[in-house]
Amino acid sequence: MSTEDTNTRIKNEIESSDVVLFMKGTPQAPQCGFSMQVVQILNHLGVPYKAINVLADGEIRDGIKAYSSWPTIPQLYVKNEFIGGCDIAKEMFQSGELVALLDKEGVPRAQASKA
Repeated sequence: MSTEDTNTRIKNEIESSDVVLFMKGTPQAPQCGFSMQVVQILNHLGVPYKAINVLADGEIRDGIKAYSSWPTIPQLYVKNEFIGGCDIAKEMFQSGELVALLDKEGVPRAQASKA
């Protein structure tokens, strides 16, 4: 498959859901600690998201890095916009920026407890 075809597939995946996570493994069985941390953040916030297992598709695994110009997986997208990897998602979660962004973009989420 050409780079163009792979980019089209990636773009279609990103546009198919408000929140898309390119990760190693699945939300039920993450295959790396960084992917697991982002899954835990999204699950904690009660955000519906689409997870794409890059380990199941080598073209997507290599293609997403070129697509975003970001060298690592996981990669988090909100409303078609690249947010970042694990460290950025974690920092944004801890500072409250991630919740603010989700709310600003109108992404539905379960109300997390204040505990």
